[in-house]
Amino acid sequence: MKFTKQDLLTLLIGLFLFASCKNPDGVGLDVDPNAAITGTLVVSPVKSQLVEEDPANTYGLNRYPLGYMTDPTFGKTEAALALTVYPVSTSYDFGTAPVLDSAVLVLKLDTTSTLTKFYGDTTNSKYSIDVYQLANKVTNYKSSDVQAINNTLLGNFTGKLAPNTKRKISVIVPGKADTLKTVPAQIRIPLNKAFIQNAILNLGTAGTSSNAKFIDAFKGLYAQVNKASSTGVGGIAFFNFTGTDSYLQLVWKKTNSSSGIDTTSVNFPIGALVQNSNGGSSISGIAANIKHDYTGTEVQTQIGAPNPTTPYSVTYLQGLAGVKTKLTFPELTSFKNTYGKAIINKAELVVEIGENAPAYPFNAAQRLSLYRWDIAQQPADIPDYTTFSSSASGGAALFGGYFDSLKKRYIFIVTSYVQGLIDKNIEDGGTFLAPTSYTDFQKTSTATSAERSIIGASSSTTNKIKLNIYYTKIN
Repeated sequence: MKFTKQDLLTLLIGLFLFASCKNPDGVGLDVDPNAAITGTLVVSPVKSQLVEEDPANTYGLNRYPLGYMTDPTFGKTEAALALTVYPVSTSYDFGTAPVLDSAVLVLKLDTTSTLTKFYGDTTNSKYSIDVYQLANKVTNYKSSDVQAINNTLLGNFTGKLAPNTKRKISVIVPGKADTLKTVPAQIRIPLNKAFIQNAILNLGTAGTSSNAKFIDAFKGLYAQVNKASSTGVGGIAFFNFTGTDSYLQLVWKKTNSSSGIDTTSVNFPIGALVQNSNGGSSISGIAANIKHDYTGTEVQTQIGAPNPTTPYSVTYLQGLAGVKTKLTFPELTSFKNTYGKAIINKAELVVEIGENAPAYPFNAAQRLSLYRWDIAQQPADIPDYTTFSSSASGGAALFGGYFDSLKKRYIFIVTSYVQGLIDKNIEDGGTFLAPTSYTDFQKTSTATSAERSIIGASSSTTNKIKLNIYYTKIN
């Protein structure tokens, strides 16, 4: 047989490929280097302990909670709002002898598409929301701070809440016929006309000459759920004050020199947009008051357990400054003694749901935060979160913490953190799991999410929280 140079070259290449391929089943399969895991697997135990959250700072939130709900596992949760009303402009003039036609507190429900707009029941529950005047202007912003109010009821809304439904409202046009306008989902609470007439319109331009003078005179409004008049399991709604869709609307008649009596309207904004030193902006003048009552629940049992090492099969996570779970990794301090010096190729914390599939209206939290305490017992980021969040590809999502609704679990990548704990380059001051906003990772208690999760604890047999460590032993 006669070979040409091209035939010989083809034969040599074929022999080279055959000799190189030790696993012919893998030919043609692409391997994602980010998904490939090498090394020996160790499933390291994780101990958990339920602890109460610290009160949340409610200054400058991107959305605020209001509502009341009764959860069979987590007990009762309520959130109320203290609202500072600002004049639409300084020295605002209501005209000669103004007579109030109506005053309506308008609260725009948050419509951010990636966030849970409402947590709880919108189908069967009826909500009764009362409005009062604040006794003092808002100066305290912790969720546990009590805002004093004057006990005269100024207004009430009663009905179901529809966070996904736009509505049409009548817009007053001076000198012309009223028009209809479609607006985002909102609730409208009529207020006592005599009170608003005396407290705002009768102030005159002197009362609106500056924000400070108006706030000193009017103080603000306080909205809370009337628990006795509400029905059903309830829920928590979230309201957005960053735009112009939440306000106190005043409609009044004034004397016009050319046309006699004219009807006009103005919107006094709720909260004030302030510029931060970092170039961003936040809302001032609004505070959320949040209360939890765990009486008669397993949550209360675990919080009040005299021995924090008592084994439980489930533990709990709850937003609105509710409860979080402290984690410890007992085998990491002796990892080198047990397995030798090692490089951690990958470590993942697997957090599984500790109940049957969570169901409406109390679905599992969409996202969890995982953070640690530093040596001063202050919240600090996990090293892996810092690395992923600064990455150009994937960002913080690669760190994990998002709910997998199919496998009913959350996974965090904690490779650098585990390596640091094993090498004792990081001191284990405590590691914590807590619900967080879907878009804003929080390593402190938050008032922007009301979601909760029941997760498997250290003594669970089927859905135990665990730490998977893939390592390579080195000399």
